[in-house]
Amino acid sequence: MNYIDLFAGSGGLSLGLYNAGLDGVFAVEKSKDAFETLKYNLIDKKKHFSWPNWLEMRNWDINELLETHEDKLKTLRGSVDLIVGGPPCQGFSMAGKRKNNDVRNQLMHSYVNFVKLIQPEMLFFENVQGFTVDFKINDKIKNYSSILVENLESLGYIVNFQMIKMSDFGVPQNRKRFILFASKNPDDSKKFFRLLIEGKDKFLASKKIALPVTISEAIGDLNRKNGEVVSPDTKGFMNGIYGKTNSNYQKLMRKGIRKNNLPDSHRFAKHRESTIDLFTRLMKASEKQLRITPEMKLVEGLKKRGVTPLKANSVCNTLTSIPDDYIHYSEPRIMTVREHARIQSFPDDYCFKGPYTTGGERRKIDVPRYTQVANAVPPLFAEQVGSVIFSFQQ
Repeated sequence: MNYIDLFAGSGGLSLGLYNAGLDGVFAVEKSKDAFETLKYNLIDKKKHFSWPNWLEMRNWDINELLETHEDKLKTLRGSVDLIVGGPPCQGFSMAGKRKNNDVRNQLMHSYVNFVKLIQPEMLFFENVQGFTVDFKINDKIKNYSSILVENLESLGYIVNFQMIKMSDFGVPQNRKRFILFASKNPDDSKKFFRLLIEGKDKFLASKKIALPVTISEAIGDLNRKNGEVVSPDTKGFMNGIYGKTNSNYQKLMRKGIRKNNLPDSHRFAKHRESTIDLFTRLMKASEKQLRITPEMKLVEGLKKRGVTPLKANSVCNTLTSIPDDYIHYSEPRIMTVREHARIQSFPDDYCFKGPYTTGGERRKIDVPRYTQVANAVPPLFAEQVGSVIFSFQQ
């Protein structure tokens, strides 16, 4: 069974599908940084995609691909089982400012055009909760999920969707996502979510994971107190080293990693003394895991709109692309890219490329490592999705 991954990002969805036994045809990703990460892990290290000869192996914008290779894409009709992926979430997100005329929102129409060309048997679509929120379009109240469903039904798909919480599937994060599955086979469409939910206990037992996976169970072997060495990829920074594993989740994430290996992208931020002092006070401000804002007057000197000191035995809130939204549960610092990747269920042998962070004008172009991680579909969830879809050909 094969698939095309649209808006593939750094490859989290493709990694999970591959682990479930599916084969990639190709992946479409606009960002050079995110595609570099995907290519390094899913093509250079181990070939996950057959990749057609006519398609240059590089980052592609979906509209550029549709314009350049429409005829070639048509030739794939009948040979592709599944299209996966959802347009970038920023335009629909409730975390930022919602814009109904956002160019990114128009990408949904490009997605539908791509589906029209290829006409796969099945579709898997993922997006943020905000995808279902109503707002005005040409004086009519609509939301993008209903527009998408109408479009897909007009193409002959039977469509089902649900809001899914990633922490229910072994991901250490209270991340809620709009998940849509569509098939030309009514039986498959009807039973997808039932099989996904019924199968999770058996799947997690096979990985020796018990719910919920807490923050300390996810990243407790990556603490700074384990020691540090000079960062192998950034001058003037320090990289953490591994401590002992103290959970099955950590063992799963470290599978295949040698004892003396350095954790990839585990570079510590350089905080000023005043920041460390503020973080220390924030960590003591509440016993509960909550977002602390300046208005709450719990801590003096907090200027940021809000920051959440994490708690060891809690599940992490939804990761964002902004690393200083969270403070580590036991050390007065922000988390590293590797710690974010763990919370997104990326295994430690998945290496991230491109800049760590970005700012200013570069923000419009760069997709730094923190953003690549935050925007991904968690591979552990994607593998469960893939297992259900794979079972439909049995």
